[in-house]
Amino acid sequence: MPDHSSRLAKPGRDNLRGGLRFATELIAWVATPWALWPHSILLAVLADVLLIGLPAVFSTPGDRPGGDSPVAVPGIVTILLLLLQLVAATVSAWVLWPVWLAVPVTLLCLVVPFSELPRWRVLVRMPVG
Repeated sequence: MPDHSSRLAKPGRDNLRGGLRFATELIAWVATPWALWPHSILLAVLADVLLIGLPAVFSTPGDRPGGDSPVAVPGIVTILLLLLQLVAATVSAWVLWPVWLAVPVTLLCLVVPFSELPRWRVLVRMPVG
């Protein structure tokens, strides 16, 4: 029988927290270029390249369920990349959508840091190399 205890001890493996985190990332990936498109197509494309590309290339070793990214970074960098996603999702929601939709997005983006605290505590202690 496989030992699942080591898998559960990894910081990014909680399904509920990961789902909340992914929901905010998805909102940022869709809403940010959408909000920027009327002003600059180049900025809209660049926003998605940064919001999707940076976390794909840079992550803390051992944090990802699917494996590590090409470039290992300290946990604080992974945390800052998520905070970037949260800010992008919140600002874009207020730029694009009516209040009844922007408010729940904002609340979600405010809940995520609290749900992420256990993961963040582990991330800041994880060695890079």
